[in-house]
Amino acid sequence: MFQDEARFGRMCDPRSCWAPAPYRPVVHLALVREFRYEYAAVSPWDGCLDFMTTEKMNIESMSHFLLHVSEAHKDEFIVMVVDGASSHKSKELNIPENVSLIRLPPYSPELNPAEQIWNVLRRNYFANRVFDSLNAATEQAELGLAEMTANKSAIRQLTNWPWISAILKT
Repeated sequence: MFQDEARFGRMCDPRSCWAPAPYRPVVHLALVREFRYEYAAVSPWDGCLDFMTTEKMNIESMSHFLLHVSEAHKDEFIVMVVDGASSHKSKELNIPENVSLIRLPPYSPELNPAEQIWNVLRRNYFANRVFDSLNAATEQAELGLAEMTANKSAIRQLTNWPWISAILKT
């Protein structure tokens, strides 16, 4: 599995959009900076996506997420690829027995297919949207992640890059 986390909340994400001529679309903005973190782990081979919302990105949240994934896949041994965030490297991190972490090289987000989850979520569920509350934004993120979780073939298509597919062939 490949793991990553991202912030979602009341930060605006204005993007271009289509409108018939001669109309010009109006996109509202909010100058509020409240957010929560979404943690996700994706298996490119089978399209499995696990996610969790937390208030902070820290060692405690990462430990809780690893436990969440471990319990969701009790009968499997999970090799989880993570980036170099400090909460992923700490000696205080609680790693379940059926999980092993492998770290990506520094400054290499392009190697992590979990990053694509955030691109889809921002484009399809957050672009040109203003939320009245942080809870509304969190519900939107969880809705988007739940819908993506239900479509395993789309997740496989999004994240199973040729070099990842080649790992199983060797």
